[in-house]
Amino acid sequence: MNVNEPLAERLRPKTLEDYVSQTHLVGENGVLTQQIKQGLIPSMIFWGPPGTGKTTLANIIATASGRPFYTLSAINSGVKDIRDVIDKAKQSGGLFTTKNPILFIDEIHRFSKSQQDSLLQAVEKGWITLIGATTENPSFEVISALLSRCQVYILNAFDKNDLETLLKRAMEQDEFLSKKNIQLKETNALLKLSGGDARKLLNIFELIVNSYASESIVITDDAVLQKIQNNTVRYDKTGEQHYDIISALIKSIRGSDPNAAVYWLARMIEGGEDVKFIARRLLISASEDIGNANPTALVIANNTFQAISTIGYPESRIILSQCATYLACSPKSNASYAAIGNALQLVKQTGDLAVPLDLRNAPTKLMKELGYGDNYKYAHNYANNFANQEFMPEEIKNTKLYDPGHNARENAHREFLKNRWKDKYDY
Repeated sequence: MNVNEPLAERLRPKTLEDYVSQTHLVGENGVLTQQIKQGLIPSMIFWGPPGTGKTTLANIIATASGRPFYTLSAINSGVKDIRDVIDKAKQSGGLFTTKNPILFIDEIHRFSKSQQDSLLQAVEKGWITLIGATTENPSFEVISALLSRCQVYILNAFDKNDLETLLKRAMEQDEFLSKKNIQLKETNALLKLSGGDARKLLNIFELIVNSYASESIVITDDAVLQKIQNNTVRYDKTGEQHYDIISALIKSIRGSDPNAAVYWLARMIEGGEDVKFIARRLLISASEDIGNANPTALVIANNTFQAISTIGYPESRIILSQCATYLACSPKSNASYAAIGNALQLVKQTGDLAVPLDLRNAPTKLMKELGYGDNYKYAHNYANNFANQEFMPEEIKNTKLYDPGHNARENAHREFLKNRWKDKYDY
């Protein structure tokens, strides 16, 4: 064992039995446990925060299933590298064998569309079993054609018990740390600095231990913070601050403070955050926090997303700033957000209620004879393009789910609805 190898690497699990956490995947009845037992490994994508064991799990699957294992990093690999690996995989595996090689691609969300396209045939033909790892939502970052050919498995951040188990294992099992007299009196500072990232936790722990000259080491929260005091200052776009600062940006917009919004935006830009990640969150905020109070906000946020996807840094900082300040200065309403929440809750409570007959289409003679579409009033045939009729299932008729916000635009919506539905809904 090499002392220069980081602690996280020295302790990397080799079997499922040694693997910590993710019991929903690798526990006794976990889906991956069953797949490994059966020897049927589908192409899959692991989605989860940094340091949750995505790479480790891919290695364990390859070893346990006895398959050749190839790995690429999306940071420094191109289409040629992908094709070279696929050619090797075709030679070592085959179309009619269950032992086809595994190709692991770390940070697959960084692959361009053309790079992801180059994987499609190999996955579809069974030349390789693809395992991709990503910290970003694959629904946005992986092309639909590739996503449809893969199972997506979510890896959860480690909880306190998981992380403390790793620290205990490090003190007991690591060849070098086990020789030291380590008293781990407090863990809160270590856990906070790690942000749930197991790799970061172990490497910080080793750094702390190695900072002591003696073999007798007492670790407290104060001691950890004194030795790692600068580690929390920098923006880590793959760690806890990635989520904390975007939260601060969105809350500043929601609170109508363009100054704070542009400050948090600058923090993310200076830290090298992915422009698409920022723009996507602005797009969500435009609908969730502004909505019908200013529908143009959604248009601007969507155009922002399209524009920054084309030009990237550094010019995209200007477009992001325009969008963030515009959203912060817009009137706010979460009425649409609340409405869909109310509607989903109602659906869960009432189940699959039948569509009223008068609202159903009648494309066939039989359907017409059964009364489909009878008594439906075509709104454009009536004054003001409105006919008073029931559109809800009978069991929940007269249920109001959308309550317009109190702002200029939605007040107009309220008046419109009052005039139309004064005998039905309380607006």
